[in-house]
Amino acid sequence: MENQYCKVGAVKPITNGAQAIRILEYRYQVFLEKASGIGKMDEKLADFFESKANSIKKTLENLI
Repeated sequence: MENQYCKVGAVKPITNGAQAIRILEYRYQVFLEKASGIGKMDEKLADFFESKANSIKKTLENLI
């Protein structure tokens, strides 16, 4: 059997244009929903999701 290697941390780039904007908007909404859903149960995790949403929002603002 031959060894198989995978690239840990490899990312697939998002396509350009309108499709990228739709994907980022979707991810932004998902992170906001996760942050509000966790609420007071785990504030640190909610803050993490909010920070991810804010970074996606900044990226969206640069694209638009």
